[in-house]
Amino acid sequence: MSLADMGTASRSAGGEGGRHYDLATGGAGSGGHPVGGGLPGGRMTHSLSTPSGVDGTPSTPRHRGGKKLTVRIQMLDDSITMFQVQAKALGRVLFEQVCRQLNLLEADYFGLEYQEVSTHTKYWLDLEKPMNRQVGLSLIDPVLRFCIKFYTPDPAQLEEEYTRYLFCLQIKRDLATGSLQCNDNTAALMASYIVQASCGDFVPEDYPDHTYLSSYRFVPNQDATMQRKIMENHKKHVGQSPAEADLNLLETARRCELYGMKMHPAKDVEGVPLNLAVAHMGITVFQNITRINTFSWAKIRKISFKRKRFLVKLHPEGYGYYKDTVEFFFEGRNECKNFWKKCVENHGFFRCTAVQNTPRRKTRVLSRGSSFRYSGKTQKQIIEFVRENYVKRQNFQRYKTNSS
Repeated sequence: MSLADMGTASRSAGGEGGRHYDLATGGAGSGGHPVGGGLPGGRMTHSLSTPSGVDGTPSTPRHRGGKKLTVRIQMLDDSITMFQVQAKALGRVLFEQVCRQLNLLEADYFGLEYQEVSTHTKYWLDLEKPMNRQVGLSLIDPVLRFCIKFYTPDPAQLEEEYTRYLFCLQIKRDLATGSLQCNDNTAALMASYIVQASCGDFVPEDYPDHTYLSSYRFVPNQDATMQRKIMENHKKHVGQSPAEADLNLLETARRCELYGMKMHPAKDVEGVPLNLAVAHMGITVFQNITRINTFSWAKIRKISFKRKRFLVKLHPEGYGYYKDTVEFFFEGRNECKNFWKKCVENHGFFRCTAVQNTPRRKTRVLSRGSSFRYSGKTQKQIIEFVRENYVKRQNFQRYKTNSS
């Protein structure tokens, strides 16, 4: 296949289509410049602007008439907020409503996640698809979670204190649910920063022993030993403001190997169970939670899926021990495509410098090929936009650390 052909949807003889994404062209075949070198090529397409009312861009057109959905959104502080949206409205309409309510400037770091009931697969709401065409989304009492979609490798690149605070709420959730696994000392240090930001300085008269932490859940299977470790760390943070504690938490979290990693069960060609994850640096392969390999974006030429097969095509000089194409198998096509989409979005967000507004190509009737591509600002664009449009935010309400 020539470079000109890469990034186009394809169909097998049986009609079960797959999708290629060429990292040099961004999958769209137009010009552009990825960040960090190693991937000369294309400009990513872009159709997501910061929500209307935040940067003054026009709001996405609303669909008139038709069925209305009442959607519950679980926020990062675990509160539930209700929104209404037309069933035929694009996912973007709902996302913009959420971001407007939060007055969120650095919106593209975040997304709306939901879980398919039957398979427990977690999907990101596709902002370019109507609500009633989202894979696996129940239209009966739909529930989605507002959460981080792209975990920045450098918290200092987050311009707003409020954005850093939201990142901290996500780290707190990841730590408590076991998604962010690390050794006990690191977990205790991160928990102590959460306590400092929420409760302030350690005061011996108020906290005579570790039991002041017993009603809070920072890690799974938390015990008295862990609480003592958290308390000892908390004592060292006297004088730290909430904003300083937030930044220290993020700096500690980003150094954890599983920071931002969401596991996707798969198998290799020999049927060995693995977990795949995608983040800012590329695609990582785990056995359980032990990393066994990482394919950096600079080494990857193309990613594709066909049915439940996920393929990573490497640059000739980059694969070493591995073949030029590495193959993995998912449980089904939806799970495979879901991971492929997350790879496309992570590459677009972290590695591309510029995007342009280009509508998604509509596929032919009965075609199973995917026209999906990343539809948001890149990290570089977010940083530039916020610095050009920054307005000092009024003080925001911090929520107390929730008890278990």
